[in-house]
Amino acid sequence: MTAPPAAVRRTSRSPAATRALGARLGAAARAGDVIALGGPLGAGKTELARGIARGLGVAEPVASPTFVLVAEHAGRVPLYHVDCYRLAGAEEAIAAGILDDRAAEGVTVIEWAERLGAALPAGRLDVAIDGAGGAPRALVLRATDARHALLLAALS
Repeated sequence: MTAPPAAVRRTSRSPAATRALGARLGAAARAGDVIALGGPLGAGKTELARGIARGLGVAEPVASPTFVLVAEHAGRVPLYHVDCYRLAGAEEAIAAGILDDRAAEGVTVIEWAERLGAALPAGRLDVAIDGAGGAPRALVLRATDARHALLLAALS
């Protein structure tokens, strides 16, 4: 049996394509998975999160939770959609209760994950999105452990 890849590169030419890629990740995701999104403002982090939500069977609209920090959505497993844009750092995230035991019950998608630094869970799928405006997006997805490498296999 071949080991799943540790990293995958994809190009997205539209928000719909970004959501479709996210839907494939969401369909493969299971409780306890963490997907850490990074990239500049307007890169498509929320579009990818919307796709992941669709893949998890979330029926309600998914918006960026910038002002509430964490939005919970019901799907086949709960989706915890986290936005760290307004946080000063990991200490503030911990104090706000963003990183708590609920994550084991669902899939956690973290926008602006780099702001959590060393507080990010060791096991996760990192997604770096490069691009803005109407240009295509380059996505690099890296698994930090074997569990999350299985998510990459869903993109094959």
